[in-house]
Amino acid sequence: MTLAAWMYSINQLIEAHAGEPWVLIALAALCTIDGFFPPVPSESLVVGLAAVGRPPWWLLAPVAALGAVCGDNIAFLIGRRLGHTRMLNGGRRRVKTVVWARRQLRRRGPLCILVARYIPGGRVIVNAMAGATGFSYRVFLAVDVIAGILWSAYSVAIGTGTASVVGGNHMLAMAVGIVLAVAIGAVLDQILRRLMPVRAEADEEPVPGAVDEPRERHSHAA
Repeated sequence: MTLAAWMYSINQLIEAHAGEPWVLIALAALCTIDGFFPPVPSESLVVGLAAVGRPPWWLLAPVAALGAVCGDNIAFLIGRRLGHTRMLNGGRRRVKTVVWARRQLRRRGPLCILVARYIPGGRVIVNAMAGATGFSYRVFLAVDVIAGILWSAYSVAIGTGTASVVGGNHMLAMAVGIVLAVAIGAVLDQILRRLMPVRAEADEEPVPGAVDEPRERHSHAA
């Protein structure tokens, strides 16, 4: 089979199944799982489906946003369950990321939550740390809903924009759109870390809108 014939077969397969009702269910599930398990490529799926044009964007965007918000809230609850001390268990890179997330949540919590949604690994750490440090859940939920809506719109825009340039080759549009989304995420990661640098020392000032962690997380019962 020639390359052109193979590409045509793939495009036909995508067209045949992209509009199936179960696709939206799978999308919601993957976006939810991606909120606390970053290896699941939900953003790639949103971009790819948007490039295909089915399901329509007015269904694709809200389903992706709903799944993203659910996943972020699960990460928040996991962090609250584990507490800050257990979040620090891991390698040096993880400890550095956790310290950075805690510091930024204390200084500019809503902005950190909003921007981190575009960084697959970063958003999980930030959302979990928001829960672990006692960040106000009402504030977190309000900001996260906005972040989920903006993220889904951004992902759909990348897919549809790529498709409008590439044309009817769905596989190529998906590939270009996904690469573009990953590149933008990497750039945003670097910008965020430059604007919000990591420092070695830990801050002890209270988190705005936060509550104290339960005492048992810091000391053992007598």
